[in-house]
Amino acid sequence: MAKSYTELISIQDYDERYRYLKQTGTIGDETFGGRRWLNQVLYRSPEWKRFRKQIILRDSFGGDYPCDMAFKERPIMGQVIIHHINPLTVEDIKERSESIFDPENVICVSHQTHEAIHYGDENLLIHDPVVRTPGDTCPWR
Repeated sequence: MAKSYTELISIQDYDERYRYLKQTGTIGDETFGGRRWLNQVLYRSPEWKRFRKQIILRDSFGGDYPCDMAFKERPIMGQVIIHHINPLTVEDIKERSESIFDPENVICVSHQTHEAIHYGDENLLIHDPVVRTPGDTCPWR
């Protein structure tokens, strides 16, 4: 069954959103292999650049920054990646599949989140900082 943006944003927990998007790739596995140039042509096209801007605006919720996995408490301060929720294939790109430009098939993510999704490694996610309290690091308590 195909996953969707609408279904993703109905998930209220950040870690659960990650698990929904998580894939089980392996570092070094080829996605497009020697045909990687196909997706690079796509991502440099004017059509993609217009689409990308629309998605960034959608996932910014009226704020200054797009949000990681459309989670409002997680603004992306660095590089923004438009992640295809249902991965593209070489055939999708060659045939200009509707799924390439379907807003229901993309989400804004940070670079680290994108790596975590593709490699299935939750440890790559940026988690909330530990809330410190006075004296909590005192070694003699």
